[in-house]
Amino acid sequence: MLSFWEKSSFTDYDYAVVGGGIVGLSTAAALAESQPYKRILLIERGALPTGASTKNAGFACFGSLTELLADLQTMSEEEMLALVELRWKGLLRLRQRLGDERIGYEPVGGYELIGEQELNSLQHLEAVNFMLFKLFKQEIFTLHNDKIREFGFCRQHSKALVFNCLEGMLHTGQMVKSLWQYAAERGVHIVTGCEVHELHEQRGKIVISCQTISQNIDFQAEKVAVCTNAFACELLAELDVRPGRGQVLITDPIPNLPFRGAFHMDEGYYYFRNVGNRVLFGGGRNTDFAGETTTKFEVTPLIMNLLEEKLRRVILPGTDFRIAMRWAGIMAFGPNKQPIVQPHPALPQVFLGVRMGGMGVAIGSMIGSSLAEQMLT
Repeated sequence: MLSFWEKSSFTDYDYAVVGGGIVGLSTAAALAESQPYKRILLIERGALPTGASTKNAGFACFGSLTELLADLQTMSEEEMLALVELRWKGLLRLRQRLGDERIGYEPVGGYELIGEQELNSLQHLEAVNFMLFKLFKQEIFTLHNDKIREFGFCRQHSKALVFNCLEGMLHTGQMVKSLWQYAAERGVHIVTGCEVHELHEQRGKIVISCQTISQNIDFQAEKVAVCTNAFACELLAELDVRPGRGQVLITDPIPNLPFRGAFHMDEGYYYFRNVGNRVLFGGGRNTDFAGETTTKFEVTPLIMNLLEEKLRRVILPGTDFRIAMRWAGIMAFGPNKQPIVQPHPALPQVFLGVRMGGMGVAIGSMIGSSLAEQMLT
């Protein structure tokens, strides 16, 4: 039950954004930058952003060599380059909006471990560099096989090491917290612990029916952005969005950890990096696509045992380590790697920014800007 004061002061907005992850916050920030005197609401169902925005590995990347080669099996060169450009411009916009210090950005470069089964990819390295030169005007991928021994990786499983000079790392928690603060400083009203369960049009506005721990609330706005990624189907069941769980672990500090930077394996399905002297390692959903097509925030013995085995055999052979934490984040995928950024076909005042394809950190800022532009048209 709302009071007269609450209903008149807290429920009516010009723009509302559903979802408090990187896409939702970027959309709200872009709206506030362009329309500083408009009333903007952001609704997040969790106490913290729920999904992948605060649960990812903190990679600032646009695709490893084998991942881009896999993309070229399902899309044209122009489509692949358009996706790479979107990811790169998204990372630049994120850094420009918040500053490198606020997001813990480190331009350390990135590496891909090439195993026996991926050795054929090296034959295409020069060709992929030629394609990427159109965007970056420099050589992106180079071989750094001399680093395999220096980094302590198992030579039996690491036949080559491909370096990406433009990759970086960031601090996921600092990034989302800073983006949250940035939006709030520009007047965005952020409501947490509030789950949206219905959207409908009423007298020219969109009514956003929500449930909190204590009561139901109806907000209303002229236009609404849905930025809930993998959870969009819970609100709009007709969307072609499939969840994909990413499981992650992090070790206790390891004395004299021999490597620094961001690393990929197996077309990007595995990824690891240092966090100080800890190793953060995640992935493996390609070993159980069916089981990992879920919105459950759980870790499973199958994936966790696989990650620990690869840590022990490939990444840290002969090194003692202990696992400090384990968690899971939920990404969103579709029949291709294109995100959905468009008005809802049945509710033209509702705009969709979902299905980030596991690249939310890279593309989230650009998707937010594009969504805001559509809402302002």
